[in-house]
Amino acid sequence: MWHASGPSVASLVTRDRLVLVRWLTIAAAVFSLDRATKHWAVDLLQPYQPVPVAPFLNLTLVYNPGAAFSLLSDAGGWQRWFFAIFSGLVAILLLVWLHRLPRDQVWLPIAFSLILGGALGNLWDRLTLGFVVDFIDVYYETWHWPAFNVADAAISTGAVMLLLSALRPTAQR
Repeated sequence: MWHASGPSVASLVTRDRLVLVRWLTIAAAVFSLDRATKHWAVDLLQPYQPVPVAPFLNLTLVYNPGAAFSLLSDAGGWQRWFFAIFSGLVAILLLVWLHRLPRDQVWLPIAFSLILGGALGNLWDRLTLGFVVDFIDVYYETWHWPAFNVADAAISTGAVMLLLSALRPTAQR
């Protein structure tokens, strides 16, 4: 009688699903936090009226029809669908990558999950509102970084993690 050694196919599939669910939970948490903070900002802040929080930080409600740094914000409306389609394609690509990553990796799936959650948060805004809600205004003296939101912060953090991963020697990944 033949006995298979090692884990069964069913247990491997279940383990793979649980690992994928872990990464999707991070993406869902980013999406949920982004939605909640944007809802809070729209309810409590007046557009373009800064509320000082710290000597380098204001909360300022801004509606951004463009992309990062207000790229193409005055393009006439077509950019809404361009960025929505782009965000949707990125989300699909990230889901495929998350599914294909070796299950013992942690750093890359977290990076992909942060980017996925942020991309979906801004995609939601584009599809439902036609613009992205931004409200975090970081500045130094009179120089202001473009306003951003939780989704943007997650996307940026994930992108930095990807860059750091690419710069590490292969043996350390």
